[in-house]
Amino acid sequence: MDIGLIGLGKMGGNMRERLRRAGINVVGYDRNPELADVSSLGALVEALPVPRVVWVMVPAGAPTHETVAQLRDLLSPGDVVVDGGNSRWTDDLRHAGELAEKGIGFVDCGVSGGVWGLEEGYALMVGGAPDDIAKVTPAFDALRPGPDSGYVRAGGVGAGHFSKMVHNGIEYAMMQAYAEGYELLDKVDLVDDVTEVFASWREGTVVRSWLLDLMVKALQEDPGLSRIRGYAEDSGEGRWTVEAAIDNAVPVPAISASLFARFVSRQEDSPAMKAIAAMRNQFGGHAVKPE
Repeated sequence: MDIGLIGLGKMGGNMRERLRRAGINVVGYDRNPELADVSSLGALVEALPVPRVVWVMVPAGAPTHETVAQLRDLLSPGDVVVDGGNSRWTDDLRHAGELAEKGIGFVDCGVSGGVWGLEEGYALMVGGAPDDIAKVTPAFDALRPGPDSGYVRAGGVGAGHFSKMVHNGIEYAMMQAYAEGYELLDKVDLVDDVTEVFASWREGTVVRSWLLDLMVKALQEDPGLSRIRGYAEDSGEGRWTVEAAIDNAVPVPAISASLFARFVSRQEDSPAMKAIAAMRNQFGGHAVKPE
């Protein structure tokens, strides 16, 4: 398979490497010429055999809108564009419609795996028409953790990013629960070693998870989390999850509270928010603010 990949940052760069390890020919483009294989989107399109598959991994919003618009003018009927960024699912409907006018297919793909994806693989939540998805399937197989795991066709266009949005909303709530537990354990004089308590939960308990493993790793690297501020950003998907819940009259109190807690972190320093910031840095390489 040949594939074009636009956006070679933390996620895109590792995805290019994983695809190449699987024998897929990747032509990569990035605004940073030191990362790119070609000098322009036009050169990327020219380097691919038809029908072309072009995977977009740029920030959601305007950067994705602009990239899709440029590809609409460069690609041919029968080609497929994949949006693997963190776009809002409503944007998928817009992009699919714009591309369909030129006979170009569109697939949205929610990608989870962060900086660990190169070695561990990526969980992929995909939305789109079966014929379009079939053209991308070799890439999905190369990126997923294994032949029987980490992939789902969630439904039509928008379903992939909607599923990833809800995944991230759940992630918010899970991290908040661990963080609040950390703050309570750290507050009392009764517990001698909070890190070891968390570590003891990693086997045989109902709260064990990869996030818990990363929390322990963060505490081992920075006991007391003294090197970072208790400030946590939100990527937007937590907000979209709460908005979708409101639109559909679905109660999501835990997810809502975890989103609002991040807003609190921007007003005061909090041990719980230090824990959130540390876990985000561990699983996704997200920047932390030094104390």
